[in-house]
Amino acid sequence: MTGREVSSTTIALAFVVVIIAGASTAIGAAVVFFPKMVKLASRRVLASALAISAGVMTYVSFVEIFVKSVDAFNEELETSYPDDEDKRVGMANLYATLSFFAGVALNAIIDFTVRKLSNEHMHADLPLDAGAPQHHLVNDVGSDGEEVVVPHCIGCSQDPVAELNEWQNKAQEEIEQTTNRGVRTVMYSPEEGSEEGKSVDKDDIIQNSEMQVVVENPTKLKELSEQEEQRKLVRMGLQTALAIALHNFPEGLATFVAFLDDPSIGIAFAVAIAIHNIPEGFCVALPVYYATGNRTKAFLWGTFSGVTKPIGALIGWLFFRNGLNLTLYGVMFGIVGGMMVMISLRELLPTAFRYDPRDTVVTNSLIAGMAVMSLSLVLFRVI
Repeated sequence: MTGREVSSTTIALAFVVVIIAGASTAIGAAVVFFPKMVKLASRRVLASALAISAGVMTYVSFVEIFVKSVDAFNEELETSYPDDEDKRVGMANLYATLSFFAGVALNAIIDFTVRKLSNEHMHADLPLDAGAPQHHLVNDVGSDGEEVVVPHCIGCSQDPVAELNEWQNKAQEEIEQTTNRGVRTVMYSPEEGSEEGKSVDKDDIIQNSEMQVVVENPTKLKELSEQEEQRKLVRMGLQTALAIALHNFPEGLATFVAFLDDPSIGIAFAVAIAIHNIPEGFCVALPVYYATGNRTKAFLWGTFSGVTKPIGALIGWLFFRNGLNLTLYGVMFGIVGGMMVMISLRELLPTAFRYDPRDTVVTNSLIAGMAVMSLSLVLFRVI
């Protein structure tokens, strides 16, 4: 397809594939409606999913994407070096390499920007022994003293294992509350200024971060939680939305550009992205749910983290809407390869190893992802 016009059908299919891959975050986010599924979550499963995705993306980036960048530059340089094949191939490799590392640099800039935006609410730069939070259920405290929750990307957590453990503990508490619902409970709150053991009026009991209780007044709880939730989400909404969009658009761009040239490669990227989008939706939605108690808003946040990927596809369309120019094609594929490798090495694999520090599944899953991808590419061309 290099050097030819791109059909509107191909462009439409590329957008559809990107949207489907991004929408897979909704699968992970849906766990907020099923507490028992949170309890069943396994560190090994999450680690394996991230490693498989990293294997697919890394393999395709080096074996297919970078090679396509070199081929595009090589074809473009035929008029400049018609009688010197070695020089032409050497220059094509140089331009592809420069494009690849431009992608690496661009991803580093995006990562820095995301962390800069997130640091308005997070303390991830502080070492654990310096008072930084061990998880991201609560990320900051507003000027009014209220805790603010910030959804974050799957690779942005300082301690994902601690997060997972806390989510599972809270899920267990929720399951127990559901089982025991209807049992009248009198709680005792040793609040400051009150006598220890003083009984709290059951009509005013609500669930907070210090104690888990049976709700006796659901109407009152709903009104209070809605007001608090709105204040929290409005405070961090736009900034967090921008951070998530920046973090996810490279994957949408990669899938879109790859599909325009070779649908099999585009689908391969889409599958790899979908695999790690499921735990990403899981990790974005749960902090919001356990801090606000609102399942719908938590689910929407988790889903939103994936639907920003079409922004990357839109950027790709702006570049290639008039056809696949050889030079632009080579540059874009080099950049995409660099960005995908960086996402794998800087985000997916480190998080996988945090879930599986003894490497019981990560390396094997990484190789399995590469093997499945290589077999898929062979079959696409043979069949």
